[in-house]
Amino acid sequence: MDLELAVFRQATHGEFLRALEWAAKEGWNPGLGDADTFWHTDPEGFVCIELGDEVVGTGSIVSYGTFAFMGFFIVRPDLRGQGLGARFWHWRKARLLDRLKPGTAVGMDGVFDMQDFYAKGGFVFSHRNLRMAGTAVGGTPSLPVTPLAEIPFEHVCAMDLRCFGFAREDFLRRWIHEEHGVSLGIVQDGVLQGFGVIRECCEGYKIGPLFAASTEVADALYVALSSNAAGQPVYLDVPEINPAAMALAERYGLKEVFGCARMYLGPAPQLPWQSIFGITTFELG
Repeated sequence: MDLELAVFRQATHGEFLRALEWAAKEGWNPGLGDADTFWHTDPEGFVCIELGDEVVGTGSIVSYGTFAFMGFFIVRPDLRGQGLGARFWHWRKARLLDRLKPGTAVGMDGVFDMQDFYAKGGFVFSHRNLRMAGTAVGGTPSLPVTPLAEIPFEHVCAMDLRCFGFAREDFLRRWIHEEHGVSLGIVQDGVLQGFGVIRECCEGYKIGPLFAASTEVADALYVALSSNAAGQPVYLDVPEINPAAMALAERYGLKEVFGCARMYLGPAPQLPWQSIFGITTFELG
């Protein structure tokens, strides 16, 4: 098969759904409701490799307007190591930058083995995000929790902006209302102190994001969210740069099973890592 005949192009919705299936086979364990949220965040942000009338690779170049994220980089196993993926990655980066205003930052969570490759493409290492896995606990949280739907959305957006670094209201509105998820927050004296989401995935449940102003709030949210999946496998993607987040994972018996290097092209956001106990998703940041 002549790889020089490969065509790089925007993916259709059906091809994007196939990318999610591939992600599941790669062990990335997407959420059952992720497809709708991801697609509607940026329908032009999903691309593919076509070779011989067949899609053999996928990737995302999702723009939030003031920030962008690259992910879903998958090439069919039998075509790896032959340069096709590298060509596709550089094409994706160029296509994304063409869509953005000059100076817009781009983030990614890349597997550790590819970190040097991404660095050669201009991405700078920030920290490691580690997927921690265990069994969801049941119990009563130490602080009262509130369904996120009962908290003013602008308050949720404000906390998300602080912890993510960029506005993403459209994504967030869908994310916290996914059919297969539960979203909770903690409010004290009228101020949102933290919020989190747990959603059902191909295997078990993922918690993310988990944003909290203190360890006590993070702990209460973790227990409340985890109680919705008690006894089931649970995953939390923890920024290693936050020792309190690592300690929370250890406290609840979670062990590292996977990880990615968070990297940025352009100005990296200055984030309050002490408040980030779990990132939202490896795929879109």
